[in-house]
Amino acid sequence: MKLMIPFQRRASRDATRGAVALLILAGAIQMAPAQAPGQSAATPATAGPPNSGANNQLGVAVQTQQQLAAPGPALNPQSTTSQSGIDPSFRGSLVRGKATADVLPLTIDDAILRGLQNNLGLILQTSSERQSNGSRLQSLQALLPTVTGGASVTVQQIDLAAYGLKIPGINPIIGPFQVMDVRGYASQNVVNLYAFEQYMASKHNFEGAKLTAQDARDLVVLTVGNAYLLCVADEARIKAVQAELDNSKLSFDQATDNHEAGISPRLDVLRAQVDYQSEQQTLISTTNQLAKDKLALARAIGLPLDQQFELADGTPFQALDTPDPDAAFQQAIKQRKDLAAAAEQVKGAEATRKAAVYDQLPTLVASGNYGDQGETFGHSHGTYTAEGQLAVPILQIAKTRGEEETAGAQLDQAKDKLSDQVQQVNADVRDAILDIQTAAKLVEATQSNVELAREALSEAQQRYKAGVDTSLSVSQALSTDRQAEDQYISALYQHNVAKLSLARALGVASTNYKEYLGGK
Repeated sequence: MKLMIPFQRRASRDATRGAVALLILAGAIQMAPAQAPGQSAATPATAGPPNSGANNQLGVAVQTQQQLAAPGPALNPQSTTSQSGIDPSFRGSLVRGKATADVLPLTIDDAILRGLQNNLGLILQTSSERQSNGSRLQSLQALLPTVTGGASVTVQQIDLAAYGLKIPGINPIIGPFQVMDVRGYASQNVVNLYAFEQYMASKHNFEGAKLTAQDARDLVVLTVGNAYLLCVADEARIKAVQAELDNSKLSFDQATDNHEAGISPRLDVLRAQVDYQSEQQTLISTTNQLAKDKLALARAIGLPLDQQFELADGTPFQALDTPDPDAAFQQAIKQRKDLAAAAEQVKGAEATRKAAVYDQLPTLVASGNYGDQGETFGHSHGTYTAEGQLAVPILQIAKTRGEEETAGAQLDQAKDKLSDQVQQVNADVRDAILDIQTAAKLVEATQSNVELAREALSEAQQRYKAGVDTSLSVSQALSTDRQAEDQYISALYQHNVAKLSLARALGVASTNYKEYLGGK
């Protein structure tokens, strides 16, 4: 599974950061000439030429702005390739029950179980399975005896003259008279290869529909699991933003105190205030995104949208030993239900092609009836008819050729789709393994970056409080800490989604997803 990088959720934050960076750049340029003549020996910028402090600040600011402009890992599952090929119906559900006043604790197991019960995509696939079974039974009837019954009462008067019969001395009007008949009818295809192959085609299609419905369970697990993990990432992001908001408030208070004490310029207060308000905006946006993602999760599992719930599971990092790609691919070939369904569709297409050929062969039908016939049921007698009918197609060249062409094209399409699907499964397995390996390295690297960024922020705040550095360093440290938190949360999300995608690629998501999310 390849994760694409969304820009929309970072747009407002990046725009704010860009404004902060521009303000920092402008402040650094304005501060450079004012500090150069009278810099104290304690200021680090005195180590070089008069403008070296401003040049260093400009270089750091530009580097920080370039880092912020670089896109981070994805947090939106709808922008990933793993979700793009999934039927949108899997994001819907049937709502069962009504919302309660209580806050529902929801684990990922509960969410997946609800999804397997209420998800619209799975329900529709189950309905398609029933529909295919109905078509199979209809085709089967052509091979089974057909028995019907009926009763009739006929009252008739005949004019012989109307038929050209004029017999002297005989009244041409006969009747009225009545005939009562109660009869049963039976027929059976004795030899009909066309009907047999049509039944075999519908049988294979039904087997394919059953396998597709089983495969839909994996898609439900992938969709619901992804939605749940995204909500967990949103909650982690809110906690991180809240911590960043507290740090920016501390810096803002320090800058205000220093300015009131006359030891720092007004620019430091403005810079800290912009950082603080930027974090407030980010917190509002992130909280809103969590609410929307929780609605999407509720839609996928059949919860009423007004039902309040809280996530009961987190996503701690659990390493997963990735399998050998070739061995995993062979395992997927055996376990993927969608591949088995595609193979059944090929068999069904082969049976349809045979039926097109057999449609030009003779058919033999045995039929008969038995009943009681007479003027009244008290004056009746049993009668019967037994019949064998051989039907031989003589001239239907265009029909036969058209059926063969159509069935042959359908067979080729089914084979080509199966071949491509096998390669797609191979790609899915290898992509998921690569994503797990890459995400694990990202988690390790970003976790280290978070620790370093926090240490750098703490040091910058202490230096500024001691009066040996400007607020620019604090603002840069806040931006670096913010980015490090973003990337760490994204890496955790990517790693868990990649493990879930590997379970899906191997065809075991609905049964073994716990083993993959928990690591093994």
